[in-house]
Amino acid sequence: MISAVILTKNESDNIADCLKSLNWCSEIVIVDDLSADGTVDVIERLKDEFKKNGTVIRIYKRSLNADFSAQRNFAMSKVNNEWILFIDADERVPELLKDEILKRMNGLSDFAGFFIKRRDYFYNKPLLHGETAGLKFIRLARLNTGLWQGRVHEIWKIKGKTDVFQNHLDHFPHKNVAGFLSKINRYSDYVAQSWKEQGRSISSWQILIYPVIKFINNYIVKLGFLDGVPGLIMAVMMSFHSFLVRGKYLTRYQ
Repeated sequence: MISAVILTKNESDNIADCLKSLNWCSEIVIVDDLSADGTVDVIERLKDEFKKNGTVIRIYKRSLNADFSAQRNFAMSKVNNEWILFIDADERVPELLKDEILKRMNGLSDFAGFFIKRRDYFYNKPLLHGETAGLKFIRLARLNTGLWQGRVHEIWKIKGKTDVFQNHLDHFPHKNVAGFLSKINRYSDYVAQSWKEQGRSISSWQILIYPVIKFINNYIVKLGFLDGVPGLIMAVMMSFHSFLVRGKYLTRYQ
């Protein structure tokens, strides 16, 4: 059986659809970073419905403290099954991926974990190019095969044999430009703080050069222009994120 794990922070608009895509898991563990938008209320309303269908949902409230790995490792300490599936609140497990996972679970022997590909959507359009296209992450693994590492942009480092699922997660990270701006503003705080703890040293010229390189890489080199207006907005926003991280780091910590 599989335990799904979700980290939440003000995800009232996303969490119901995310949970519904996980109703085939026997257990869902949610660690909430003190949400103030009714996220926990949405989860509580769904708990009984899921329990009737054999899925137990448990919620833990815990401050993130800008450390995603610590939050994920805490969640792992609360699961009861051998296999753990980590899903973000803005992700969905489509039927094809669910069927593939369940099929592989029935015939596993020596695998420790699996990479899962992810497809981003923006304004209801799949982004098939740019830096987010073709990304894959270890998201399903056996309990006690490894821990998450890195405060931001964390990685699940496991020991043992791995494989890659053919089907992908659906990812809906930004409903609109305003939401996109809010998210990159928040995450740039986390990244700048992480750089401080690592003792990084950067130069002021990087504020200009790195965002430009980021845009060229996303929009031209990685063919983001083929995704139309959503691809253009994505390239601009990722470039702006690069600017924000460096601007905040230089003005706050250096």
